[in-house]
Amino acid sequence: MNWQQRLWQNPLARFGAIILVLLYLAVCLADWITPFSPNQAAENGALLPPTQIYWRDRQGNFIGAHVYPTTQGAIDLETGNRSLVIDFSQPSAIRIFHGRLYDTVGIGQLHLLGTDEQGRDQLTRLLHGGRISLFVGIIGTGISFTLGAIVGGISGYFGGWLDQLLMRLVEVLMSIPSIYLLIGLAAILPERLSNSQRFLLIIGIISFVQWAGLARVIRGQVMSIKQEPFVLTARSTGASDWRIIWRHVLPQTASYLIISATLAIPGFTIAESVLSLIGLGIQPPDPSWGNMLSLATNTSIIVLQPWLVWSPALLLSLTVLCFNLLGDGLRDALDPKSFRI
Repeated sequence: MNWQQRLWQNPLARFGAIILVLLYLAVCLADWITPFSPNQAAENGALLPPTQIYWRDRQGNFIGAHVYPTTQGAIDLETGNRSLVIDFSQPSAIRIFHGRLYDTVGIGQLHLLGTDEQGRDQLTRLLHGGRISLFVGIIGTGISFTLGAIVGGISGYFGGWLDQLLMRLVEVLMSIPSIYLLIGLAAILPERLSNSQRFLLIIGIISFVQWAGLARVIRGQVMSIKQEPFVLTARSTGASDWRIIWRHVLPQTASYLIISATLAIPGFTIAESVLSLIGLGIQPPDPSWGNMLSLATNTSIIVLQPWLVWSPALLLSLTVLCFNLLGDGLRDALDPKSFRI
């Protein structure tokens, strides 16, 4: 039984993998799933709860799935609640797979997760924000693990003064609390940067913070691997040091790198969310799960419009959980001690 089969037979790892595939497909297909753009505001539609779907008209006749035009009414000064104004005279039918996954026929709009304080569709912003929050982990992990593997491989293979120099640099980086370094570096970003430029710089900053620990572990593995017979044989045949590192030494660390990368991706996602939450990451109006969670600092939002907080929080928690389940499953599947004949 190969490692792929062992991984698939792990129910928790399989669950994590399936959910992650669905999440990445959803954010990639965000423009097709919902009929709204992330910054499109509905007129008089701020802070609407999830739209109620009806199946019968006011006379009790079955007419299929439909919604009614809904706007916010007056505010109750004692409770802070807003009444909803529903126009039952204009039913709008819901249709699916008609250019989008779903949309409506008529002026009624379907907001499956409600709207935010500016009348923007919450589901649309979650999907578009997920492109940043999910892919920052993939790209950041790729950069930091490549850098860590190269530095650790060079340090462990050559040793000597180069090893001492690189490891002292690693120790300096590891001695600095990463969250404070991350916040400090993000805080000095120029305000005039676009969100695309800020996104790339955030990836670079997080990668710079995260690679040091991996380099130290890879160094230890390479110091052990370079004494193996196959490496000594390659050296005796005249292979160059760089060829030995790239073709023989670093591939032996692949299992560890795959497992560690899978477990590290949630850390990048959390780091981006923290930066955006405190206003140092992706800036509004562009969405990310972090800046959408910043609404949690408003007590009235938590009490009166909880759907604006729990939806990004749930997706963020689910993403972290699924990556951890998948990483644990990979560790078990690639562990030689778990092999069964």
